[in-house]
Amino acid sequence: MKLLGILGGTFDPVHWGHVELAREVRAALGLSAVRFVPAGDPPHRAAPVATAAHRLAMVELAIEGVEGLEVDAREIARSGRSYTVPTLEDLRAETPARPLALIVGADAFAGLPTWHRWTELFALAHLVVVARPGHMLDPATLAPPLAAEWAARLAGDAEALAQAGSGRIFVQPITPRPVSASAIRAELAAGHRDAVRSLLPPAVLAYIDRNQLYRSHPDAT
Repeated sequence: MKLLGILGGTFDPVHWGHVELAREVRAALGLSAVRFVPAGDPPHRAAPVATAAHRLAMVELAIEGVEGLEVDAREIARSGRSYTVPTLEDLRAETPARPLALIVGADAFAGLPTWHRWTELFALAHLVVVARPGHMLDPATLAPPLAAEWAARLAGDAEALAQAGSGRIFVQPITPRPVSASAIRAELAAGHRDAVRSLLPPAVLAYIDRNQLYRSHPDAT
């Protein structure tokens, strides 16, 4: 059974960088799909500006008709903090034979020791680390517990992911896309709609306009 990619985040708002990253990683690793999992109550950052319902709706619009991209609302439906381990446990319980690939940015990977039950991630999924512009991964800077996992689990090629059910770390190079949700929010709050037109799927920008989102939160993270 092919790997299923999992891409979590606040998606506040979802933008072309998210969509193209998912498409690129899916193609590179031969994933059956990449599933977007919007966080309801993210534990590692300030509360999202847009509501969970708005963020879910924008993801649905962004990936509509895009082959191999899916959306999963379980973290929004679940009460409490949106921790990743329970999400992966649910997914594995639904289809035990289906291996999972958790897609994380290099900066998020470096912060894994702060995650809830982080060492249990490796029993549930492979970790695919992608580098965002300005956030290249330097293994020498990893916290000692994570550096030990890196040394023990790093896979030299994508084939290693298919040979194990979980527990490998693979670094996937991606095309640099210098776009961020925080910058988009700041431009919209400043009234610079045209500045973000090329950064968002048209349906997402139309949804933002229709619902008057991000009009007064230029400093939100």
